[in-house]
Parts: sequence; structure tokens; C-alpha cells
Amino acid sequence: MRLEALAPTRAPLVDLIAPAWRLPLLRLALAWAALLILFAPDWAAMASQWWDSSTYNHVLVVPAIIAWLVLQRADELAYLSPRAWWPGLVPMAGALFVWLLGDVSSLATASQLGAVAMLPAAVLTLLGPRVAWALAFPLAYSVFLVPVGEEIVPMLQTITAKITIALTEASGVPAHIEGVFIDTPAGLFEVAEACSGVKFLIAMIALGTLVAHVCFRSWTRRAAFMVLAVALPIFANGVRAWGTIYIAQSQGIAFAAGFDHVFYGWIFFALVMAMLMGIAWRFFDRSVEEPFIDGQAIARAPWLAPLERWSATGWTAFAALLALALAFHAWSARAHALEAAIPDEVALPDVPGWDRVATAPAYPWEPRAAGADRRVLASYRDGEGRVVDVLYALYAGQGQGREAGAYGEGALPSGTEWRWHSSTLAADGVAGERLQALGAHRRVAETWYRVGDWTGGSAIRLKLVTMRDNVLLTAEPTAMLILSAEERPGVDPVVAVADFRRATGGLGEWMDRAGSSR
Repeated sequence: MRLEALAPTRAPLVDLIAPAWRLPLLRLALAWAALLILFAPDWAAMASQWWDSSTYNHVLVVPAIIAWLVLQRADELAYLSPRAWWPGLVPMAGALFVWLLGDVSSLATASQLGAVAMLPAAVLTLLGPRVAWALAFPLAYSVFLVPVGEEIVPMLQTITAKITIALTEASGVPAHIEGVFIDTPAGLFEVAEACSGVKFLIAMIALGTLVAHVCFRSWTRRAAFMVLAVALPIFANGVRAWGTIYIAQSQGIAFAAGFDHVFYGWIFFALVMAMLMGIAWRFFDRSVEEPFIDGQAIARAPWLAPLERWSATGWTAFAALLALALAFHAWSARAHALEAAIPDEVALPDVPGWDRVATAPAYPWEPRAAGADRRVLASYRDGEGRVVDVLYALYAGQGQGREAGAYGEGALPSGTEWRWHSSTLAADGVAGERLQALGAHRRVAETWYRVGDWTGGSAIRLKLVTMRDNVLLTAEPTAMLILSAEERPGVDPVVAVADFRRATGGLGEWMDRAGSSR
């Protein structure tokens, strides 16, 4: 037998890649591998959410979708010659800076967005602007790898509750709504976080974006389709909640809950998805055979020619990219080492007209500040018998597991019977939140933060202040203050909390005295 007969007849994978693409793709693969290793904690956190959270299970197929989108362009990409490009380091530095801002402030959305954005930035740097333009949509679609959306849950709860009460009353069922709670003859229903519809909305936006790109050419039709892809699942979720309440009136809450999980959870939204596609089907204006890009036109595009004057040698650009990533990594490590000096003990100052009393809530409530270095919980009563509960927490630094106002921390502790009820607004414009437990116990809470000379109730502003201080390598302690009062006959908790706050004579200075930081 001749040995030549044993030689493989199929070309190895490398031979399927045009010679001009081999080294650039190798450098890109090495750069991506290095970035995935350097920023592995962020990718591991994202992967955990994709796998463990039903809200983000759909993200597991996003990498396959991106790969498919790239493969659809493979034939046209053959007309292009990749070239490394110095200006690509600018968006790379931008992605790294976004990651840094999120990393030093424990804002996972920002750090994960930055980690994802590094991959398209590496494509632009190592393959050049023509290739990046040809891959613009697949690269942009990578944003759906970032698990976001939980932030809009309260808004979706409110919208769902309003749709539900409107449909419930229209169907002849007597009902009363307070915040996200709907009281009917069959019982009290809560539009809980799990019923907000956020998981379906996020998945529908990702699907809608893909369909708009693949099935439409007209930007007007794409925009109209995306509006429908957002509005339809929100309205459908309200219909789902109404259906559960309506069925419960005759069949009982237990039956309605089971029906909701089986039919609405698995079948109803599949029908909604089919409805969306059915409505849009007749308006599809892109042929299946039509290529997604015109590689020859991109290769000849005159507007891209001036950009290529800043082309770089491949390995030099590769080294510069890695050096930039390592520099930001070192910057982050330095910021995480910051610790502000705080006292060994904290004590709440006196408040004129209010006396310290033993804490005795009608129903157990204890806000959480598990990551705080110092904390104290107390109660104050005024001459009218009104009681305000106070939590003061002091942090030497902000980081993962020790950040003020983190999820599950603060006035609404997770894993308890307390639920968010509605927003409140004091006479002086200060926002708060009304909480409810077991349908019978209610209280109002305001949350305040103090960093340096800034005092406010915005968790977003707190993140921004923390970002600024950590990026500038400035160590400042962070204080969190929660003021809360129970809803009792003859007592308006919103007014009670506001009166206590004014009695401090300046909340920021009062918090400073509690922490003895000045």
C-alpha cells in the first residue's frame, strides 16, 4: 500500500482561511483569550447569571447567534484584507475605562459592559475599520451578552399593576389597587418582581433586534417592529396577571396560581411571540438570498480610505492592546486597596424634640447593611408619640459585598415578608418608599447617603461619587442612613420621617457627627 494514499483528502481548517486573514485572526484569538483571562471574574459573573437566572437564560444562545451572523458574512469578508489600526486603541481604552468605573464602584452592569465592549474594540484594533464595518451588527449584538434589565423591575411592576386593575374592573370584578397590590373578593394579589414580565421583555428585545436586522431592509419598518416588540410583551404581561385574578374569582387562588405557571408561564408567551411574528410577517422586505453586506463595496468605499492612514503592524498593535489592558488592571488593583480611616465605634447624636426609646416594631423589620464596617439601629420618639426607626451604617470603602444600597441590602431586606408597595413623596420633595408585610403592616422609609460633602438619596449619584473618588485614588468613608416610621392610626409616616429629618438641623452634618469623621 502506498503511503500517499493515506494522506487526508480534505483541507485542514487553516487552509480554508485566506492567507491574508491567518495571522490577523491568530492575533485576535490570542487577544480575546488574554482579555477573557484578565477579566475572568466579570465573565464568570455573567455566565453564572446566564445559567442560574431565568431572566437571562436566553443569553446562552447569543454567542451562537453572533457566530451565525459572522458566518453569514464569511463569503463577503473574503474581499477584505484585515489591517491593524492604531485608532482602535481609543475605543479599547474607552471600554477599559467603563470597566474600571464599574469595577471600582461595584457597579456590575458597567464592569460587564466594559468587559464585553473590549472584544469588538479588539476587532477594530487588530483587523481594521473595513472589517469592523462589515461586522458592525454582530459586534453590536454582543451587547446582549450583558445581563441587564433588573433595574426596570419596579417600573414594570407598576405598569403591569395598572394594566391589570383596568382589565379587572372592565371584566366586572370589583377590585381596589394600592401600589402593586390588588384586593379582590378572592383575595389580595401582589404584582411581585417575578410577575413584572422583565424576563420576557428582555428576551423579546434581543429577538426583536435580530429579526429587525435579518428580515427588514427599511429602517422605518425596523423601528415600528421594535416598538411592537417592546409594547406587546408589556401589555401581554398585564393580560396574564388579569387572567390569573379573573380565574381565581371562580376557581380559587391555588388553582389560578398553578394555571398561571403552566399555561401562562410556558404557552401564553409562546403564543405572544408567534403573534408578534405573525403580525410582522407580511411586512418583511428582505429576501432570504440577499447578502447581509457587500464585501466588494466595502473594500472600495472611499470614505474608509483616509482612516487607513493610521494602519499599524499587527504584533505591535497586539502588544499595545495588552499593555493598555494591564495598565487598567493595575489601576483597578490600586483603587481596591483604598481604605478610609473610620472610628472604632459610631454613636447617633441627639435630635431636638426626639428621645431615644427601645425599638419595638409592630412587625419585625430590620434593614440590612451586612457589608458595613460599623452600624447602629435605634428608635426615636417625639412628644406626639410618633416613632422613627433609624439605621446608620458606615463603610471604610465600597466594594463587592460591602457596598451601601446593594441589592438585598437597605430598607427592603430580601428573604423576608416585606415587599415594596409604592413610592412616596414628602412635602419638601424627598422621595421614599412604602413597604408592606403580610398585607397588614406598612411602613415608610427614606434612604440617605453621605460621601465627603455630598448628601443625597440617589443610589445612582452614590455610584458616580464612588467612581470619582476611586478613580482619583481618593479614600472617603461612605455613610448610609435609613429613616423609617410605621403606618399607624392617626400617624402619617411620611410626615413623621420628614419632621425627624428637619429636626436634625442638617442631615449631612448629623451623619458626620454620628460617624465622628469630622
